[in-house]
Amino acid sequence: MKKSVMKMLVAGMILIACGSALSAKAKKSEIDKIKKAGVLKVGCKEDVPGYGYLNPATGKHEGIEIEIAKAVSVKIFGKESVKFTGVTAKTRGPLVDTGEIDMVAATFTVTDERRKLWDFSTIYMHDPVALMVKKTSGIASFKDLNGKTIGVSQAATSQKIFEAAAKEAGITVKFNSYSSYPEIKTALDSGRIDAFGVDSSILAGYMEESVVLLPERYAPQQYGIAVKKGNTALLEVIDETIAEMEKSGEMAKIKAKFNLDK
Repeated sequence: MKKSVMKMLVAGMILIACGSALSAKAKKSEIDKIKKAGVLKVGCKEDVPGYGYLNPATGKHEGIEIEIAKAVSVKIFGKESVKFTGVTAKTRGPLVDTGEIDMVAATFTVTDERRKLWDFSTIYMHDPVALMVKKTSGIASFKDLNGKTIGVSQAATSQKIFEAAAKEAGITVKFNSYSSYPEIKTALDSGRIDAFGVDSSILAGYMEESVVLLPERYAPQQYGIAVKKGNTALLEVIDETIAEMEKSGEMAKIKAKFNLDK
């Protein structure tokens, strides 16, 4: 009887060891695949100044999320080797799921619902949702939007946040959704919508003399880098990179450079 129990224990230990070895091998293969490709494929925004922006003057991507992606590539390759692909709130998830990109660094708000679909890195930014209106609109607060239309990004969390805020305020608001932030700003300028709603630091990139932000702020958003569910090896590298950037003070310098430290 004792021998049988001992054999079962030994067999169990062997299975655990084999499982751990296979898991470690799988993790290694995830990074090896990226190394073999010779480039880290990153989905980023191209219309969000300060975060992910394709500068028309230089033809280069810039912003805090671009810098994080570059740092991750240095950790993997020993040098910068990144291929950036422009994404929207609607396309970023599917692109990482299919493997067309390795990671998403695109003002991706982390929620419990999204954690079921993708794995997220350490939070690197907190940002509340706000509303931009035209100065000539006469709109001074959220309640003034009763019966009016808010422009939001497709597949973003903003609409649900404003719906909850409207219910609490006892008003009714309508929504138009767009695939990019410049489209929303154009809709605001042309009068097709009454307010542009998204994270406040994103709105900061679209500020000009003709517009103003309403005073209310809602539901601080937490931004994280997303990878395909189960891609723990890449996630570990991303988390290590963010931690090192925070510890060295590099993250603070980058936030100051792009006016995200206000």
